[in-house]
Amino acid sequence: MKKIMLLLTILFGVSLFSQRTKDTIFSEKLNVDRHFTVSLPLSYYKEKDKKYPLLILLDGEYLFDAFDGNFAYGNYWDDLPEVIIVGIDQNKNDEREADCVMDEAGLPVETGAAFFEFIGLELLPALEKKYRISPFKIIGGHDITAGFMNLFLYKENPLFDAYISFSAEFEAQMMERIPVMLQNAKNPIFYYHAAADGDLKFNLKGIQTLDTNLKTVKNPNLYYRYDEFKGASHYSMVLYAIPNALYHIFSVYQPISATEFDEKIVVLQKDYVAYLTQKYDVIEKAYGTKMPIRVNDFKAIEAAILKNKAYSEFEKLSAISRKSYPKSMLSNYHLAMYYEKTGDYKKAAKSYQNAYLMDEIGDLTKDMMLERADVLKSGSKNDKPKETIQETIQETPADPPVEEKKT
Repeated sequence: MKKIMLLLTILFGVSLFSQRTKDTIFSEKLNVDRHFTVSLPLSYYKEKDKKYPLLILLDGEYLFDAFDGNFAYGNYWDDLPEVIIVGIDQNKNDEREADCVMDEAGLPVETGAAFFEFIGLELLPALEKKYRISPFKIIGGHDITAGFMNLFLYKENPLFDAYISFSAEFEAQMMERIPVMLQNAKNPIFYYHAAADGDLKFNLKGIQTLDTNLKTVKNPNLYYRYDEFKGASHYSMVLYAIPNALYHIFSVYQPISATEFDEKIVVLQKDYVAYLTQKYDVIEKAYGTKMPIRVNDFKAIEAAILKNKAYSEFEKLSAISRKSYPKSMLSNYHLAMYYEKTGDYKKAAKSYQNAYLMDEIGDLTKDMMLERADVLKSGSKNDKPKETIQETIQETPADPPVEEKKT
């Protein structure tokens, strides 16, 4: 019942997870006031040094709430990061059509060119001046706006790092031009697009052609996914697609799952700690966000080390856990595990005692550290404990630990 209430709270009470404001900027390019909505994460005013990825939504008047709710839900479970969401209103005086004017080559012209410059030269600089925005930026749209947003790929250094395209409407040459741009991308680009089997026929044909062409792109910097939803329409597919889009773009960000543990980590012959540090290096490079390694991810690597008896890696794990959580017992615990598993019980007992003096973290407690130290000390004269840790305390499982979630 509690989980049902939580889901309802998140989906229908998004304001609890974000701070939403209406704003206006005068555009010299368009010679008119443009209105947009901003959603700031709850932590924005608490963590004053933190920067957040930016999501720009075209068709903001109807896409905004759907994205805001999905981010709130995903962030609650630590699957998605907190982001700043900006939804541009485009339903006044036929702004939507005027904003997206392109020629047959798929290049912005007239009011479309002005709107293109408004986003790049006016809106983004204004947002970056006012808010703490990380280098990672996303843009999304539906139908004609989904086709238009691809124009930002044509720049040598694209303004956006991720593109979310729903039932896009393309001009004739765009299906060939977009793959060329993505083939030449020098930095990571996340590209997600989706359609429905009940979609507009003209749109679906272009979308499927683009998918065929994008599958030929061989660029390690491209993270690409296409979904075509069965039994969905041009409009309903958006609700199916949003979670897939976000989990595709932030797949690297997510905590280590049971699947990742089984298929990528425990099967390694060595370098389990290196896998962990590389995962967070990729997060920093891809999303422009430096974050501490999750306790649950430390536990997963710990489990892999134990399962493969690669005990020497505990020393390396201790070094990086000290950097991530210097006031906690985690580093001393890992060092104690290193000494214990390599047979130096005196140093292991000392490290467990040192851990007792530090802050508890995760499922590591002071009582646990004292108990482990006492067992080892009882056999220290013979340099071998009278009873093993496994006999007194349940050994760390050889399966990836699951961090207890909020309820």
